[in-house]
Amino acid sequence: MQQEPLVGDAFGEMIRDALAVSTGVGPRPLAGGRLPRPVIEIIEREDGLINGAPAAPYLDPPSAWPDHDHRALSRVRGRVLDIGVGAGRIALELQRRGVAVTGLDVSAGAIEVCRRRGVHDLVLATVDEHAAAAGPTYDTFLLLGNNLGLIGGADRALGFLAALAALARPGAQLIAHGTDPYNTTDPVHVAYHRLNRSRGRLGGQLRLRVRYRELATEWFDYLVCSVDELRELVAGTPWRIADIDNADAPYYLATLELAATG
Repeated sequence: MQQEPLVGDAFGEMIRDALAVSTGVGPRPLAGGRLPRPVIEIIEREDGLINGAPAAPYLDPPSAWPDHDHRALSRVRGRVLDIGVGAGRIALELQRRGVAVTGLDVSAGAIEVCRRRGVHDLVLATVDEHAAAAGPTYDTFLLLGNNLGLIGGADRALGFLAALAALARPGAQLIAHGTDPYNTTDPVHVAYHRLNRSRGRLGGQLRLRVRYRELATEWFDYLVCSVDELRELVAGTPWRIADIDNADAPYYLATLELAATG
C-alpha cells in the first residue's frame, strides 16, 4: 500500500547526505559504510509530475557555477543577505572575498551544513520572520539558484517585497535569478500553465514539495515567472526594476533597486 511520506526537513536531510558523500563522512552509513550515491533531490508537483536532480551542485565551487552566478556576485555591494542559502556556496565565496554576508534559510539541516562548511552568520527563519525580528539591515539581497521563485506567487509578492524593504538600507538592491516558464512546448507543462490560469494563478506558480528518502516538506508555492510578469508584480511595491540581464535566456538576472523615499 502506498503511504504518504513523513513531513519533515527533507531538504535538510538531502543536503546533509550530499555533504557526507562529498566528504566521505556521513551520519547514516549503510552496508559497506557508504551512503547512497548519488544523492538525488526529488521535486513533486501537485499534478503528479516528478523530477529528480543531483544534489551535488548545491556544494559546487565557483569554478563549476553558471556564468550568471558570477555576474550576480560582481554586482554585490555592502552587507548581503543570501536568501535560501542552501549549502552555502554563495555565502562562502562572498566571505572569501571579505564581504559581510548573512545566510537565511527555513531548513535547519541546511543551516547546519552551512555552519559545518564555515559560513559565519546564519539565520533560521523566513524573510517575514527575519524582518519582524528587527535585526540587521542590508545593502544587497540575493535570490540566486532560481530563488526568485521564493516570492511564491502574485498573492505573496507584495508582502515578500515589503519584508525585504523593511530589512533594506537606503539604496539597497535585490539581485534575483529567474526563469521564463513559457519557453517550452512540453504538453505537461503547457497543460499545468493552463490549469493555473483557470484558477486565477500565474501560469508558472508551482505548487511543490521536496522529497528525500522517507521525508517530504510541506507543500509550498514557488513562482517561475516571465520578465513581464515580474514587472507587474513589482509595480506598487517599494522596489523598481533597474536592470534585466537575459544573456542566458530563458534564465535571467533581475536587479531591483529600493525606490527613494521622502
